[in-house]
Amino acid sequence: VTASGDREARIVVIPTASSIGEEIMAVYDALFRRLGATDVSGVDPASRDEAHDETLVKQLDEATGVFMTGGNQLKLSGILNGTPVGDAIVRAHHRGAVVAGTSAGASIQSSHMVAFGSGGATPKQRMTQVAGGLGLLGSSVIDQHFEQRNRYGRLLMIVAQSPQLLGIGVDEDTAATVTHEVDEETGEERELLRVSGRGAVTVMDGSRMITNAYEAKRSAPLLASGVVLHVLPAGATYDLTARELLPGETEVDPEDAAELEAVGKDLRRMARDIAASDASPTVLKRRMARLRKLRSAEQSPLEDQSDSHATAPSGSAGTPENGAMR
Repeated sequence: VTASGDREARIVVIPTASSIGEEIMAVYDALFRRLGATDVSGVDPASRDEAHDETLVKQLDEATGVFMTGGNQLKLSGILNGTPVGDAIVRAHHRGAVVAGTSAGASIQSSHMVAFGSGGATPKQRMTQVAGGLGLLGSSVIDQHFEQRNRYGRLLMIVAQSPQLLGIGVDEDTAATVTHEVDEETGEERELLRVSGRGAVTVMDGSRMITNAYEAKRSAPLLASGVVLHVLPAGATYDLTARELLPGETEVDPEDAAELEAVGKDLRRMARDIAASDASPTVLKRRMARLRKLRSAEQSPLEDQSDSHATAPSGSAGTPENGAMR
């Protein structure tokens, strides 16, 4: 909602993947409005013929945010791909609108999409099948519910069969947010993936892998050697263009920063005093210790002794009855 324009956002929900589209639409309408959006509408073509409806296309062309729900991803791609509605979603992406989705709505955003398949940690021949996605992310395949449904094997199978694809597995309660940014040094545009949420995003890069996928029979386990694996928790940033992890930004606690600044001032003062032969280093160290102690005492809040024995009655705001802190 925020990225789509806050209260000015025009969000279109596409519940086509779901078998209960009307009910799902009502849930997301209420959710997005609670989050601050005032203009929420639905686009739910039930067939490829309906996906040619110019009214639906116009809604998407005016949207600042598009959200595709979960459900059957093969149904979603079968109805949208190659239709005016599907093309309108791609146009929205290229003009800068936010295109998001969960479950099936996440999978369809890559160039290739998991159609269906079983879980498991070991990649095996014929473990899954692939269909075409919308291609908002090029040369990639996105899988979802990744850790919860143990989908390592099937994503790795796809990468083994098509090593040029970047495998991206997204856990539940986790978001992979992709933005297009310009490198300040080179001026080149790149795609950056940032992770938020409780889980992780797993990236499999098979650019230089060795595999026997081209000759493995039936459901035999696959050879997959040399795959570069990235498990990215919240806060991690991955360069999809260069296929490399970017260094994290170091956050400094404000109190630590203030203390470091104070120590730096003391050291500079000591250096000046030594240079001026004002005092020996031993004397200056004692002086610095006294200054730090004084500064610490000044920063510590004084407690009101008259309230030191006050207690809050049971169930009051001071101590909730259930023991939770407020």
